[in-house]
Amino acid sequence: MQDISGPSAGFSESVTDQGLYKLPALRVLSEIATSLSTNVDIERLLERFLSTMVRLAGAGAGAVRVLTADGTGLRLIGAIGLPEEMLEQERIVPLGCGVCGQAVFESAARSTEAVHICKNNSGLAFFGDRCVSFVAVPLQHKGHVLGVYNLFMFADAPPIPEEVRLLFSSISEHLGMALENVRLTQENMRISLMNERQMLSNEIHDSLAQTLAYMNIRLEMLKESVHTGDKQFTEKYLGDMEDALESAYSGLRELLTQFHHRMDPRGLVPALQDLLAGACKKTEARADFANHTQGLNLTPDQEVQVFHIVQEALANICKHSRAHNIHLSIEQVDDAYRLTITDDGIGLCAAGHPGPGMHFGINIMHGRAKQLGGSVEITSQAGAGTRLTLMFPSQPPSKRDNT
Repeated sequence: MQDISGPSAGFSESVTDQGLYKLPALRVLSEIATSLSTNVDIERLLERFLSTMVRLAGAGAGAVRVLTADGTGLRLIGAIGLPEEMLEQERIVPLGCGVCGQAVFESAARSTEAVHICKNNSGLAFFGDRCVSFVAVPLQHKGHVLGVYNLFMFADAPPIPEEVRLLFSSISEHLGMALENVRLTQENMRISLMNERQMLSNEIHDSLAQTLAYMNIRLEMLKESVHTGDKQFTEKYLGDMEDALESAYSGLRELLTQFHHRMDPRGLVPALQDLLAGACKKTEARADFANHTQGLNLTPDQEVQVFHIVQEALANICKHSRAHNIHLSIEQVDDAYRLTITDDGIGLCAAGHPGPGMHFGINIMHGRAKQLGGSVEITSQAGAGTRLTLMFPSQPPSKRDNT
């Protein structure tokens, strides 16, 4: 076993003197750096760079593997110059297998000429007949290995120059960072999806499920009144069920609207501006937006919750308020954000009670505010408009709990 991070014999004179490896190496580092800030298919990225790694090392074949989800093995995602039987047999290899495992556990590039071990383990004639040595370059980030490049050296391969070995270390760190970024992105997406599903479940339970349970009770009462011939109660229970059905249908429509409209990928502020513009078109009201913060520093999940609260509030204004002016403002008060929406409409309870579906929307807003660790307060007077105030801490609950 050999550590290839130290000095070694020279490369072929023509390649070393002319520095032909430098241009593709620079392209590799540039493309990796670019990929860190973009949404790329990391496995295709690793596979594409494999050919460059093979050329830089002067290898006859190569493979790239990533850690399996359970962390017990290495999964093959790309290969060059390997026989088909080897590809089939080594789709997944144990984490501690030979020089690959050595590179993973020691977090350093390793090379070996003991290919007979691999031949004994795999039974493949490729080791010894063609491959006389090979190199394992781990892909790591902050001491955690996430994958490995295998470079299979044939008998006529020149020694790997020191500059290339040092370059491999830089490439492995950059690609390791890219792998970690992808892992974190996928983890955040899973968490966001789980939160949205939980929110959907809560909203269905708190509104639709309760309304349907109420209708079920009224249905039994209706059956009894029909059976006894009580016309007065029959008409009453029919009216109750009609109101409940209208409320359930309106609530379902509101819920579907909530989850069909996604936030602007540019961020919360542009998304709120778009919501206000949409409200103006629907109501012909004038709207203005005042952002008094130095810069909203919210997590993606916080932004989504705030967006949907504002969306629901503006939907109620458009449907019920008859407002001529709408004002939205955001300000920071100590360690919390305060978002206020006011209108000069007829007031939330001008008709004596909220309209069908409005209770459902208010429940949605309270549920989302709870997810933020905050609260929603609604004040309204007939003929004097409505004010909604959302207060929530600047740090999400999980971060506050860890401090």
